[in-house]
Amino acid sequence: MFSYRHAFHAGNHADVLKHVVLIQVLLYTCQKETPFFYIDTHAGGGIYSLRGHEAKKHAEFQSGIGKLWKEKAAPKPVEDYLRLIRSMNPDGALNVYPGSPCIADIILRHHDKLRLFELHPSEIQILERNILQLARKKQAGGYSLPVRGKRTIVEKKDGFSALKSLLPPPSRRAVILMDPPYEDKSDYQKVTDALKDALKRFSTGTYLIWYPLLQRMESQRFAGRLKRAISQEWLNVTLSTGAPVPDGSGFVSSGMFVVNPPWKLAETLRETLPYLVTLLHKDQGACFTVETGENNS
Repeated sequence: MFSYRHAFHAGNHADVLKHVVLIQVLLYTCQKETPFFYIDTHAGGGIYSLRGHEAKKHAEFQSGIGKLWKEKAAPKPVEDYLRLIRSMNPDGALNVYPGSPCIADIILRHHDKLRLFELHPSEIQILERNILQLARKKQAGGYSLPVRGKRTIVEKKDGFSALKSLLPPPSRRAVILMDPPYEDKSDYQKVTDALKDALKRFSTGTYLIWYPLLQRMESQRFAGRLKRAISQEWLNVTLSTGAPVPDGSGFVSSGMFVVNPPWKLAETLRETLPYLVTLLHKDQGACFTVETGENNS
């Protein structure tokens, strides 16, 4: 437990998929004036240095954001993603990469609320520091925080358990990201159980579940289990940068499962993912899938 550190993987191909989808969901949700909650069950450190020893150890970002960094003509969802990443690197050099909490903090409006959970003893300290620095930068730029209550709350708690006290949110609007490390096989079942419980409390929220596509059985069957566990509309998107290695080593594929996806998100991703496959591919095994459905049983 607590062995996983996302700093080693920040900005890789899986982050590209996750954050392209997340940004589109958040931008869509912001179109309606009513405030909403953003809940991150496994928030991580929030911002990652790509010049630190963790990121440079395997340099996974070079095969992810690194391949997109200098692109000038990209589909709009990728442009939205790159614009946000570039705003964190104003000198034009790719030095830092924002995690999901930071991305949400940038996009959400002053009357929306963020609830960020992390259990890792080192990551929670880094997250608290990064979120505080973001708030100070916004205040320095004339950004006014809400008068009542805190816009962003960071807590050292199990995010799956914390969901129970937050749903349904007062505004009946929320985007919930579940993104555990999946190093422990039990994480697959924990996500499924947490999702089923959350939907009983708040059936109309938008839930985003990132998952790795590995050779292990739990990973291969995960999306199917999620489809059978819900009755809401769903969207399942995968991105593979190459063919699986026969011995199961290596990490080339990941997925995003979205419950109650925004209107036209599937269509948008079908138009966007071919571009990402072209830019991020390692070999001819690179591909993508976009599935939609609704289980009314």
